[in-house]
Amino acid sequence: MVCLGNICRSPLAEGILKSKLPNNKFIIDSAGTAHYHIGSPPDKRAIAVAKKYGLDISGLSGRQFGVADFDTFDYIYVMDEYNYNHVIALARHENDKDKVKLILNEIYPNQNYDVPDPYYGGSEGFENVYKLLDEACSTIAKSLL
Repeated sequence: MVCLGNICRSPLAEGILKSKLPNNKFIIDSAGTAHYHIGSPPDKRAIAVAKKYGLDISGLSGRQFGVADFDTFDYIYVMDEYNYNHVIALARHENDKDKVKLILNEIYPNQNYDVPDPYYGGSEGFENVYKLLDEACSTIAKSLL
């Protein structure tokens, strides 16, 4: 799960997908394309909305996406076109590129919608993002099980 800073959308997506899949069969992680929040916990509003739905993401820590992630993960879900382009630019070959997907294409195929960045908005933006990611992660989980 990849967004810009790895403190809002991608840690929410990580927590949501982890809650839907058996943890002994899948490695689920999140990262940001930027280095701004390396080592930082998720945004307090992301933690709050996750907690509202019974998830604890407070222990997650921001990290930056790197080329090695292409070797570690079979699927790389990005939150928006900007981060999609950033991750694709790091790809070494077509196999890397084939792993990268816009997460909302899971529920809106081929529409290339962005998950809105709630960082500069209020808590209602985090609620909206949670609901979008929950639906997308449900679809992802069904396809993997």
